[in-house]
Amino acid sequence: MSTTTETVGETGELGGNWQAGVLGGILGALAMGVLVLAMSPPVLAVAIPSLYGLAPPPNPGLGMIVHVSHGAVLGVVFAGLVGALGIEGTTRRVGLGAAWGVVTWVGLAALVMPVWLSVVGSPASPPFPNFALPSLLWHVVYGAVLGGVYAVTADRV
Repeated sequence: MSTTTETVGETGELGGNWQAGVLGGILGALAMGVLVLAMSPPVLAVAIPSLYGLAPPPNPGLGMIVHVSHGAVLGVVFAGLVGALGIEGTTRRVGLGAAWGVVTWVGLAALVMPVWLSVVGSPASPPFPNFALPSLLWHVVYGAVLGGVYAVTADRV
């Protein structure tokens, strides 16, 4: 004798607008990149392109391309978070963006990047962990711009 249990429930889309996430991620990464260039040019010219063997020699153009690409991908992840959490409203989306900036700072900039740069033998390898406060500022700006652009464009793109 066998028994079968069936569970029925609604399924649906996760939500979130990935195009708005890409656009916000690109613009957020550009804003962050301008700050990085103004405050610590070697980060963009050597450290970021070194992740993929593109430096040395210093190359801020390639660094910006890599950085903006990362920003776009992380913007898509942000869009998924907005959809999954059901975040509505400009203020809440900007706040979530700023929080997302902090998460990317801790997880990627402070923990993953130092290990990655060390493994590839970059001359720009920072200490581990690398909880540099200027980097926190840069990532919060990235996230806030991402959240703001997402809020303004999510219903338009």
